[in-house]
Amino acid sequence: MEWYIIENSEHLITPNLAVFPERIQHNIASMLRIAGNPDRLRPHIKTHKIREIVKMQQAAGITKFKCATIAEAEMLANCEVADILLAMQAVGENLNRLFKLAETYPASTFSCLVDTLHVLEKLEQKAEETGLSIGVFLDLNTGMNRTGILPGDEAMELYIKMAGSDHISCRGLHAYDGHIRDTDFNERKKQCDVAFKPADQLRNTLERSGYEVPEVIVGGSPTFPVHAQREGVVLSPGTTLLWDLRNATDLPDMDFLPAAVLLTRVVSKPSSNRIALDLGHKAIAPEMSFPRAHIMGLEDAKQVGHSEEHLVLELDDAASVEVGQLYYAIPMHICPTVCKYPNVMVVQDHKVTGKWEVAARDYQLSI
Repeated sequence: MEWYIIENSEHLITPNLAVFPERIQHNIASMLRIAGNPDRLRPHIKTHKIREIVKMQQAAGITKFKCATIAEAEMLANCEVADILLAMQAVGENLNRLFKLAETYPASTFSCLVDTLHVLEKLEQKAEETGLSIGVFLDLNTGMNRTGILPGDEAMELYIKMAGSDHISCRGLHAYDGHIRDTDFNERKKQCDVAFKPADQLRNTLERSGYEVPEVIVGGSPTFPVHAQREGVVLSPGTTLLWDLRNATDLPDMDFLPAAVLLTRVVSKPSSNRIALDLGHKAIAPEMSFPRAHIMGLEDAKQVGHSEEHLVLELDDAASVEVGQLYYAIPMHICPTVCKYPNVMVVQDHKVTGKWEVAARDYQLSI
């Protein structure tokens, strides 16, 4: 029996998402093997947003985590995580919420990213007003051109201001290179080394000038094994926990297993060569080009249409497919797929054994 098959599936609701703890455990073990030490890991939780997966990583010795929202940070604090990084500049009301987290959960250390003096000054002002200290990492733009400040004189000047603050704690540097995902490992490494070099030079210049750089957080999942070869960096994979079709296809050198599977049923056969699944935009991330997923048993079908409630496929002989038939699918992009579900089914030994809440699915918990 294939690993993803669930027994007694006739009563399962679709569309739905199932996770497989044994495969998640394999992925955690692979992360640790690549990193060499749990202290080198600061995994991102945006992929799963699930307490139980955080606790599995904590049981493996991982104590530092990265997140994308205040809700995710609060979930981590509820898991008694010691060191929590909001991988975002805290602006607007989120700045106030970050300090509220620090007040509410004093056992956890909270940090955020900074790439502009304006945000740094706002953080310093709030820290002075509240008497609470927040950590800050200088966010560097190493080629993705999404966030961050370019390594150079301006970045060094901003870091020196961070390091000289009386009210916040300067934690180090952060550099995310999500634009690098070449299938060939050697080419990926070459691109990654070029992108990282200015960040490394900035670190060396700061240290030679007498400024401490306590932590340098680098990379995501595609460049994880490249950065793991460097000394003195902390690694920040995220998709590695659940993996997906995109990464499995693009990054064949990485030893991670798909650990989340969508359940979908045929809801219509509108013509002799078309079927429709109940796997619309609301059930699976739609931002990637086709295919949206690898559908086991329908590998030869062509995905041709996608709308709110339906995924339409063309195949030579739709007569061989029954309306109501169940299929299993590995999504192309797991991160924005998970957050479409309030909870996920937990499957062990081909049986549904419970469910895990996607606890940080919303943008606000209590704070």
